[in-house]
Amino acid sequence: MSAPAGSGAKRDALLGAIGSDVDAYYTARVARHGATPLGVDWSCQATQALRFVQLLKLCDFTKPFSLNDLGCGYGALVPFLSARHSGCEVDYLGIDLSRAMIGRARRRFAGPQRRFIVGAKSPRIADYSVASGIMNVNVGYSRQDWETFVRSMLRQMRESSRRGFAVNFMMAGPEEADDESGVTRLYRTTPEPWMRFCEIELQCRVELISNYGMKEFTLLVRCDAAAAPNTLQQ
Repeated sequence: MSAPAGSGAKRDALLGAIGSDVDAYYTARVARHGATPLGVDWSCQATQALRFVQLLKLCDFTKPFSLNDLGCGYGALVPFLSARHSGCEVDYLGIDLSRAMIGRARRRFAGPQRRFIVGAKSPRIADYSVASGIMNVNVGYSRQDWETFVRSMLRQMRESSRRGFAVNFMMAGPEEADDESGVTRLYRTTPEPWMRFCEIELQCRVELISNYGMKEFTLLVRCDAAAAPNTLQQ
C-alpha cells in the first residue's frame, strides 16, 4: 500500500519548513514591536486578554495544575494568570519557536514554576495545554499544507495534555485582502471540521465558544483517560 499524502519524510519536511517560516515571522514582529500584543500579531491588550479568558475556561482553578502554553510569545499569559487567578498554583511552561520571544519571556517572567523553552512542541505532559493564535497566520503556504500543520499541532497538543487543551481560530467570512505575493495571510475556517477532527481522530470531547464579540471561535477539547496519547493515529 502506498503511503498517504502528507505523511512520512515529505510531511516532516513540510512541517519543518513551516516551523522555520513561523519562527522568522514572529522574530521579525517582536523585533519591530517589542514585547507587546503587536509583537505577537494581536491588535491590543484588551482583545488578547479576552482570548485568554476563553482559553482558560478549560481549566479547573480550584486546585493546582500544570499548564503548557504553546506559542507563548513573550509570555503575556503569565501576568494574566497572576492577576486573574492568583489563588491557584499553576506550574507553567511556555514554548515558542522564536528564541527572541523566549529571551524576552525569560527576562520578564521566569521564576519558580514559570519556565520558558525554545521548541515546536512541549517536552512534557501537562494537565492542560493552550495555544492562542498559532493556527491563524498562514506564512505563505497553500491551504492544504497549512491544514497539515494545524492537524500536527492539534495532535501534539493532545499527546502532551492529560486533561485537555484549548485553541482558537479565525472564523471564516469575507476573504481578507491578499498581500503583495497573492497569498491570503489569515487562515479562516469554520468550527465543524476541527471539532470533528478532535472528536474522531483525537478521541476527545469538544466544546465550542463563539459568542465573545470577535470574528473567531475557541475550542475547549477535553481528553478521556481511556484514549492514551500513544494510541492516537498519526
